[in-house]
Amino acid sequence: MLCGLTINQVTCGFDYISAIIMRQWKYVAAMLAFWLCIVLYMTMSVPSGQETVSKTERSLAKAMEELEKLNLQNIELKQLMSQLRESQKVNDPASDTEVQKLKSRMEQAKNDMSQLVGLPSHFLTLEQEMARRKAETTTKELWYFLNSQMDKLIRMGVGEESHVLKLKKDLEGYRRTMMDDFDALRKVNNADQWRLAKSKELGDLVQRRFEYLQNPTDCSAAKKIVCNLHKGCGFGCQLHHIAYCLIAAYAMERTLILESKGWRYSPKGWETVFEPLSKTCTEDSSASRTHWGASSDMDKYDVIDLPIVDSLYPRPDFMPLAVPDDLYKELAVFHGDPPVWWIGQIIHYLFRMKPNVLKDVVNAGKKMGFRGTVVGVHVRRTDKINLEAAYHSLDEYMIHVKEFYDQLERRQPNITRRVYLASDDSSVLPEAKSKYPEYKFIADITISQSAGLGTRYSDGSLRGVIIDLYYLARCDYLVCTFSSQVCRVAYEVMQTLHGDASNNFRSLDDIFYYGGQDAHDVRIIEGHPSNGDGVMEIKPGDAVGIAGNHWNGYSKGVNRRTGVSGLFPTYKSKDIVKTVKMPTYPQVPWKVR
Repeated sequence: MLCGLTINQVTCGFDYISAIIMRQWKYVAAMLAFWLCIVLYMTMSVPSGQETVSKTERSLAKAMEELEKLNLQNIELKQLMSQLRESQKVNDPASDTEVQKLKSRMEQAKNDMSQLVGLPSHFLTLEQEMARRKAETTTKELWYFLNSQMDKLIRMGVGEESHVLKLKKDLEGYRRTMMDDFDALRKVNNADQWRLAKSKELGDLVQRRFEYLQNPTDCSAAKKIVCNLHKGCGFGCQLHHIAYCLIAAYAMERTLILESKGWRYSPKGWETVFEPLSKTCTEDSSASRTHWGASSDMDKYDVIDLPIVDSLYPRPDFMPLAVPDDLYKELAVFHGDPPVWWIGQIIHYLFRMKPNVLKDVVNAGKKMGFRGTVVGVHVRRTDKINLEAAYHSLDEYMIHVKEFYDQLERRQPNITRRVYLASDDSSVLPEAKSKYPEYKFIADITISQSAGLGTRYSDGSLRGVIIDLYYLARCDYLVCTFSSQVCRVAYEVMQTLHGDASNNFRSLDDIFYYGGQDAHDVRIIEGHPSNGDGVMEIKPGDAVGIAGNHWNGYSKGVNRRTGVSGLFPTYKSKDIVKTVKMPTYPQVPWKVR
C-alpha cells in the first residue's frame, strides 16, 4: 500500500493528475502531495532490521538512489509549477507550453515508477545466487553420473536390462521435477527479469566504453594498438582473433586499428560487411612504433603491433578468461559464467553488421521460418573430424534436443519442436528430416553447401556463417561441440541477449574455452581419495587446472598442489574466476539518464 493506495492506484493517479493539469494549474498542488506519498512508499520499502546488515545496506543504498531520483523530479515539478503560476498571473500565452512541458514530465515520471514497481522487492545477493547455482550444478552432475553408470550396467549385462531401464526412467522423472523446481527458483519474484535488466544495463556501459575508446577526439594524439586480420583460419577463429585484440586495446587504453585489406573472406576489408571499429580513428599514422614486448618498453611508443595470440609473449594478465575487476562484483550476481559474458560483450561490439547485411540476415530468418522457441544445433564436420574433434552422429545431438523439449513440454504442452540446424555437411539436413519427422527443422541447405572446403572463403560462405551465428545465438538452447569456434561464438553472443544463459547449452565434447586463454582452474571444496580407475586425490583448497568435463560425473585435470593428472568428481569443485584491474574509463558515466 502507498499512503492508503495500491500500486495500480498509484499508476492510475498519474493518469488522473495529468488530465487535471490540462484544466487548471492550481491542481498541480495535488500532484505534489501525491509525490510525497511516493517518497513515503520508497522509505517504507527499506528492509526491516530482521534482515542481515549487509543486505539492509545494499537495499538501503538502492532505496536512497531511487529517493534521490524522485527528489530531483519533485524539484523539477515545483519549478515548473512556479513558472506556470507566474505565466497565469500575467495571462502569458506561453503558459500552454509550460502545461505541455509539465504533462510531458509527468509521463516520464509515470514510466519511471512503472519500471520501479515491476522489479523484485528484494535484491539478489552473490552468496544466494552462488548457492542456487551450485545446487543446480550438483543435481546435473549427479544425473550425468547415474546415467553413465546405468548405461554401463546395460552394456556389461549386469542384472535384468528391463530393471535397469525402469530404474533409469524413474530417476529421470525425479530429475525432471528437480529441474522444474530450479527453473521456478530462477524466476521467483521476477528474478529472471531483474537479471535481464542488470545484464542490459552493464552491457550498455561496456559498449559505451568501447565507443569512447575507439573514437578519440584527436586520433593523431591517441595511443594505438594494431591488429592484422590475416590469420589463416576460419571466420569464427578470425573473429576471436579480433576479439583478443580488442581486449588488449581495452586493457591498455589504446585505440584498436584493424588492418583488414585483402581479407580472405572479403578482399576490400572488414568494413564492407561490418561496421567500422572506429568512426574517427582508422589510421596508425604515428611515427613511434614497436612490436609486442615488455610493458615497460611498450609504454613509451604510440603504436604497438600485436602478434597472433599463439605468439604472444610475455603473457599479459588480462587474457581470457580474466574479467575486469570493476565489473565483476555486479556481474557475478546476475550471471553464472562472468568470463563468457565479458567475451560476449567484445563479440557484440565487433559483430555489428552493415544495414544492408543485417536486412539480408533478417529476411533470411523470415524465409526460413525462424520464430518461437527454437533449439540450435550446430554439426561441425569436414576439416575438423579426426584432427581437432571426434565424429558425432546426428543422433547424439538429437538426444539432447529431445531432453530439452521433453522438459519444456511439462510446462508448455504441445509446443512445436523447432530446431535451427547449421552444418558444413549438406547431408545432415535430409537425414534430420527423414529420421525426426516430429521436429520442424529450420535451415537453408545452400549455407551448408557453401561451407564446404572448396567454397569456404567465398561471399556465399561468409553470408552463410553470419546467418548461422546470428540465429544460433538467438536460440533458446544450443547443442553443439565447443571444439568448434562457431559454436563458441554463438554461445558468447547468446549471453548478451539474456539475463543469464550460461546453462543454455550442451556440448558433446569440450567445456567452454577461449583459444589462447590462460589456465582455467577450479577450487576443490570437498576432498576425494584416489583409486585405481584414474581418479586422483584431491583435498579442500586444492587448485586444479581443468582439461575437460567427461559428462559422466567426472572431470579431468591436473592438481596444482601435487602435479598429478587424473579424474575428480566435478561436483566437488567450483570455478575460480580471475579478475584483473583494467581501466575504469571515468569519462564514461556508469548510467545514462
